[in-house]
Amino acid sequence: MRHTTPPTPEDLLEMAEDALAAIPEALRDMVRGTAILVEEVPDDETVAAMGLESPWELTGLYRGVPLTQKSVHDVMQEPDTILLYREPILLEWIETGEDLFRLVRNVLIHEIGHHFGLSDAEIERLEREE
Repeated sequence: MRHTTPPTPEDLLEMAEDALAAIPEALRDMVRGTAILVEEVPDDETVAAMGLESPWELTGLYRGVPLTQKSVHDVMQEPDTILLYREPILLEWIETGEDLFRLVRNVLIHEIGHHFGLSDAEIERLEREE
């Protein structure tokens, strides 16, 4: 999909859903029920909590309890959520020239990796897999 104007939040959500549909079924099944949301930029509270200098540094965020820390005895809280931040993703897209779908896919996989409690090195290996 080629864009002549910046993709909307709905466009990014559609890309994320397409990327999710393309990952292995076993992995996809394990994140069933995790919400995917697109926001313009991370809020000031998130930027401060992450120790970032700028909201442009964060393209995505997993909010929830990683599977490695969940228990059947846990009281159900808000659903786990993967947030994709549109403006930082678009900035990275412009700066790197990376294919936008691939970039959205990598951000999504990175955040799914956090859901499973994977290390950044393990996540980078998953991102390289086609």
